[in-house]
Amino acid sequence: MGRAAQRPCQQHPDKTHWGKPTESLPCLPRGRPGAPLGAGGAISRTAPGDFEPSGGRPPAAIWRCHGGGAAAAAGERPAAGAGVRPGREVPAAGRHGQPGRAAKRQPGGGTLAGASYMEIHQAGGGIHFTVEHTRKATEEELFNTFKHRLERMRRAGSTLVECKSGYGLNLETELKMLRVIERAKQSMDIGISSTYCGAHSVPKGKTATEAADDIINNHLPKLKELKLSGEMHVNNIDVFCEKGVFDLDSTRRILQAGKDIGLQINFHGDELHPMKSAELGAELGAQAISHLEEVSDEGIAAIARAKCAAVLLPTTAYMLRLKQPQARKMLNEGVIVALGSDFNPNAYCFSMPMVMHLACVNMKMSMNEALAAATINAAYALGKSDTHGSIEIGKQGDLVIINSSRWEHLIYQFGGHQTLIDYVIVKGEVVYKNERCGITSSY
Repeated sequence: MGRAAQRPCQQHPDKTHWGKPTESLPCLPRGRPGAPLGAGGAISRTAPGDFEPSGGRPPAAIWRCHGGGAAAAAGERPAAGAGVRPGREVPAAGRHGQPGRAAKRQPGGGTLAGASYMEIHQAGGGIHFTVEHTRKATEEELFNTFKHRLERMRRAGSTLVECKSGYGLNLETELKMLRVIERAKQSMDIGISSTYCGAHSVPKGKTATEAADDIINNHLPKLKELKLSGEMHVNNIDVFCEKGVFDLDSTRRILQAGKDIGLQINFHGDELHPMKSAELGAELGAQAISHLEEVSDEGIAAIARAKCAAVLLPTTAYMLRLKQPQARKMLNEGVIVALGSDFNPNAYCFSMPMVMHLACVNMKMSMNEALAAATINAAYALGKSDTHGSIEIGKQGDLVIINSSRWEHLIYQFGGHQTLIDYVIVKGEVVYKNERCGITSSY
């Protein structure tokens, strides 16, 4: 079947779109292009010819949402009655993930046996265990493992992933991890936002002040040098601001130094103890802060005013038995709420559909709010909402095609994404096709 013809857009006379004329429906989702969504998570429906990704060629599989009319991106015409939605962002894994490290920890990592996060950390486990193995691993070993994990995330519908270093804690290994991330950026069909997280923990034998000095005087100048030479393009800087790790003063020094060399601030805050991290992030102009289980009322107000995204991580609260982040209060006060998987050895979750489900059940978000938080708001948390996170004219055309007449099933069916997702599309090209694709859905 040939490609559908172009047609003029009734709302934008200077533009043409692919597809057949349809009944009058909104051409753009409600709101300013690239704008994050708040409470309610407005979701608009569109007609089949309303979108044209950058480059002028349509991802034809989008027509599946509306019942045919163009050839499918994979070469067939899919059945009618399915749903299309923006590719999810994982601001990690939008966000917050460390898939590029070596070695699994022992399943459960002690947390399933009842030990607290800081008990494991102080006993030399947790991050320090993974650091030891990551330092020993070769770059090729790290890349092969990293590639496999990214492919699993992509099969679960993620098209933009934040990937962090942070399991080196010395310059040599942090750079090794960042090179692996850079290689994946160049070679894989998935969007990656890279984050330097050398302040993930205090290295053994150093104080927090000594570690901060090393990062500011040695790590960050090297990153600036590599950026200027074109060898490496790191996007964000992260610090684990926590009692017993980096205090507020050390965190401020590191984040400001990173900002001074052009990195976006996107850091761990107020996870296990109230640290006033949210207030600090607002002061420094942070793009996003993750966790926030222990954020204060003043911190919520501060990040709402500053338009700093709150990246909430339902898997972390679930696995570590923490109190749930105050998603409803944040949404009601105008905070830009995003969701992330926090993929790491302690929260081994590749699936953003499962993250959205947990957000609805445990944090009392609506499905519309969860979808917005996992797409456009997650893209905002990475500074990429102008190109990612929604289906809009001029964006790059990252889509997920699901085998259901209602998109809500992707969230409602806990763990059902493996059979619901038929296609994942990045920049208008199919990068994953489910082997079950074409089986009629009863959903």
